[in-house]
Amino acid sequence: MHIEFRHLRTIRAIHAAGGLARAADVLNITQSALSHQVKGLEEQAGVELFVRRSKPLKLSSAGKRLLALAEKVLPELEAMEDDFRNLRSGKSGRLHIAIECHACFEWLFPVLEEFRKAWPDVDVDIRPGLAFDALPALAREEVDLVVSSDPEDLADVTFSPLFDYEPVFVASAQHPLAAKSYVEAEDFRDELLITYPVERSRLDVFSELLTPAKVEPRGVRQVELTAVILLLVASNRGVAVLPDWVVREVRYHSDYVTRPVTKAGLSKRLYAATRSDETTKPFMAHLLKLARRIPMQLQRQGSVS
Repeated sequence: MHIEFRHLRTIRAIHAAGGLARAADVLNITQSALSHQVKGLEEQAGVELFVRRSKPLKLSSAGKRLLALAEKVLPELEAMEDDFRNLRSGKSGRLHIAIECHACFEWLFPVLEEFRKAWPDVDVDIRPGLAFDALPALAREEVDLVVSSDPEDLADVTFSPLFDYEPVFVASAQHPLAAKSYVEAEDFRDELLITYPVERSRLDVFSELLTPAKVEPRGVRQVELTAVILLLVASNRGVAVLPDWVVREVRYHSDYVTRPVTKAGLSKRLYAATRSDETTKPFMAHLLKLARRIPMQLQRQGSVS
């Protein structure tokens, strides 16, 4: 037998309608065309699919077996068709994110919480394990968005600017450097610098300040969690340089001081790298909009707390 999806839809429609005329209306075809289709299907099967002398029209035992197949297969087919429609319209899809910026979790979670409410059918995942190989993973379509502060000139990849931020010096209020209005590279030479566990090239304090000045701190201690970094700083166990959105809640806390790095301050920009043909997808465009707006709200909240 050569069974097509239209045959399964026909069996289901006739069973539900109880007759050819009503089923033809449901399927939007003529009753004559529907009768020919049923006849052809019965000829293929070599058995009758309906008990024709019954009213309403009933399925034969063979017809019931075909109906069971239709009720199993058609819902899965229709679900797949819905998925494809949603993909075409941008209502659903996959959004797997890789983060090159370790501190970005601090603002990304509020962004994703708002995004989830608007796009519940988009599969969202964060892939921190790809942090040091994120852009090649984007090209291989293993991830769909990379958060980075280091844009590159890559074919078929678009770096969309999100927002500017300031790397800020953080120390205990009892620390000698708390008396300064800003810190410079030389101020770190005798300090234990507490950082995230990432390569130095990805830490603003090294890439923007210490490495160009050829200054090596007395020591470097790597800590995974922001809360633990701030706890160690408050205990005067070391100093840190963190993005301004990270320190918004401690900026005016009596245990800490925050100071600009250099007299002019440092300024960095965060980007979202996406495959160019996907940047304008509706859900992707909305995520980028949220990623620009929410960090600014968090900074304003910190400035008045």
